[in-house]
Amino acid sequence: MTQMHDLPAHRLAAMVRSRELSPREITEHVLSRTERHDPAYGAYITVIAEKALEQARYAEKRVMSDTPESLPPLLGVPVPIKDLDLLAGVRATYGSRVLADNIAPVDSDTVARLRAAGAVFTGKTNTPEFGSSCYTENAVAPPARNPWNPELSPGGSSGGAAVAVAAGLAPIAHASDGGGSIRIPASVCGLFGLKPTRGRISGAPVKPDLVGLSTSGPLTRHVADAALMLDVMAGNRPGDYYTAPPLPPGETFADHVHREPGRLRIGHYAHTGSAGLPVHPDVLAAHESTLRLLADLGHEVEEIPEPGDAHFGGTFGDDFARIWEAMASATPVPADRESELGELNRRLRERARALPAPDYIAACARLQRGIRSWLAATLPYDAVVTPTLALPPVPVGYFTGDGPEEEFRRMTAFTPFTSVFNVTGQPSVSVPLHHAPDGAPIGSMVTGRMGGEPLLLSLAAQLERARPWADRVPPVWNA
Repeated sequence: MTQMHDLPAHRLAAMVRSRELSPREITEHVLSRTERHDPAYGAYITVIAEKALEQARYAEKRVMSDTPESLPPLLGVPVPIKDLDLLAGVRATYGSRVLADNIAPVDSDTVARLRAAGAVFTGKTNTPEFGSSCYTENAVAPPARNPWNPELSPGGSSGGAAVAVAAGLAPIAHASDGGGSIRIPASVCGLFGLKPTRGRISGAPVKPDLVGLSTSGPLTRHVADAALMLDVMAGNRPGDYYTAPPLPPGETFADHVHREPGRLRIGHYAHTGSAGLPVHPDVLAAHESTLRLLADLGHEVEEIPEPGDAHFGGTFGDDFARIWEAMASATPVPADRESELGELNRRLRERARALPAPDYIAACARLQRGIRSWLAATLPYDAVVTPTLALPPVPVGYFTGDGPEEEFRRMTAFTPFTSVFNVTGQPSVSVPLHHAPDGAPIGSMVTGRMGGEPLLLSLAAQLERARPWADRVPPVWNA
């Protein structure tokens, strides 16, 4: 028997508009599942049940009084917000006990767009402190745990968002990605995750653009739901450093989910160059399976050099680390409370303060030269395919306990493929095509040209049709 959490978000929205389901029924269902299951999985830092039910009642009034054509696209659909974005009137902890009592004065622009689209906000999802790590463990909430196996990490930094969707506690979720933070949890939780093109989604009014590594994006079970969310969240505000070209008038990202991508030329690699980081055999097997599927679908697939040595001169890892350290220092913290930060962020912020400005500028310049070289070299390709991660899901606590230097080394070894596309700004997705022999999910990453979300969504939807994944769910799904 189909349960409400079995339905994709676009179907829920359609059923709300046709009055087959009420926003209150949907919201009560996900809140009930959250109350029952979240204590074991740690998807949320803050649940706002009363506010969510109030929004659902308002949505219900709109359904009964307005015509279906005038209703916004996500009316009555529950959407949790990652606790790195502002949701007015709700605490914004940024995963840090230093900010545990911080209340957001306004909505972020992304949240405002979701609100205008009729979304019902159920709470703020779990994230590591300041989003600085690829796992979701902090000092303000229990660790997030993977719905496929609660001994495993759901990744990060959008780990809570991924848990909510993978466990059936939300149909879709807001997430963000500065070094892989959407694609990492998508890979290890068996979800579809989309990091949009740099400048596609505004960080206004509070979040600085800096060098443009980070962007909001969707975490979903279905490609069509990610396209629907992108249509809602996309847009810019005056003062944004980066803007992506809009779609042609009258077009939507959702339109492209139903279009065939045509025969594409696709480059691929699954190695880490001079970094010499090992890639797990199960990950390599999944990568080869993806390449066979693409070839079977009629695409031209050929191996290309990985970007690190050929285009970034072998310094990518060091230069990215300098930028990451600087980003960790961007969140204001009272000087007398720096000691309360987690060990990783204390170390990152210390290194940032010790970094001479000329060295930071030189790192940025080297990365930009690498971007120019890489984008020119890959222009003939419609997409580039790699593993999302170098390893299958790892246990909760895997990264911590041996000091921040070792923690950063383990994170780098886990995520050698994702961060380069935050640096280049290209749109990039993790597609849940595979599972390891023990059942743990393994994603494949597909990256498009700048501004190429439409073709990327068409290709992802083709893969979804060829090898459907939404019916494969973790044990908690049917609990």
